[in-house]
Amino acid sequence: MFLNCLVALEKVTAPSFFQFKDRRYLSIMAESVSNNTGKKLVRIDVSSDTVCPWCFVGKRNLDKAIAASKDRFDFEIKWHPFFLNPSAPKEGVNKLDFYREKFGSRAEGILARMTEIFKGLGLEYNLSGLTGNTLDSHRLINFAGQQGLDKQHKLAEELFLGYFTQAKYVGDREFLLECAQKVGVEGAAKFLEDPNNGVKEVNEELEKYSAHITGVPFYVINGKQKLSGGQPPEVFQKAFEVSAK
Repeated sequence: MFLNCLVALEKVTAPSFFQFKDRRYLSIMAESVSNNTGKKLVRIDVSSDTVCPWCFVGKRNLDKAIAASKDRFDFEIKWHPFFLNPSAPKEGVNKLDFYREKFGSRAEGILARMTEIFKGLGLEYNLSGLTGNTLDSHRLINFAGQQGLDKQHKLAEELFLGYFTQAKYVGDREFLLECAQKVGVEGAAKFLEDPNNGVKEVNEELEKYSAHITGVPFYVINGKQKLSGGQPPEVFQKAFEVSAK
């Protein structure tokens, strides 16, 4: 699964934008509605893993698209789990060694491209630190969502920022709690203390939102449009327009 995320770095163009026509899936997704601001509400479901660099790129571009469209639309964003490497060890392994073992002779080129992409976002891609199991981060993201989708969205940003630019490990309890505190998630320490908390919810989310996909990031917008990959802001904006009709 991890390959599905990073191998895309070798390609210059992002995946294409296309219609989503699965009626069974549409039936469980919310349609665009008007709210008390008088603007159409755009609901965005994001399937993502916290160790996927394209997921961070996609989030930053999605945020740009939302900022450019906020005069016309209101937005509701929900984050859902995906595991690029479900068998990754909880204790973590050296990030750079893992990439080199996974991608072999292609590793240096892939990582160099990722570095350039992050530089274009004003970020420094940090190859130090550990990578590994992301279950605890998804448990925390789900827990944050129960306290507010704004907190959940901000938490995703903090997790990505720490892991990709500060060599933090998403399996480290202290890092998770630090991120939770920054965005105002209450009760995170007690919640994470029990390894069973949130596991059922994460598995339910996996089944509902991620069972039909093979890679991330993956976006469903108002149940009408789907996007995959680190799309540029203008592609998201076009999807907002089409899905709000």
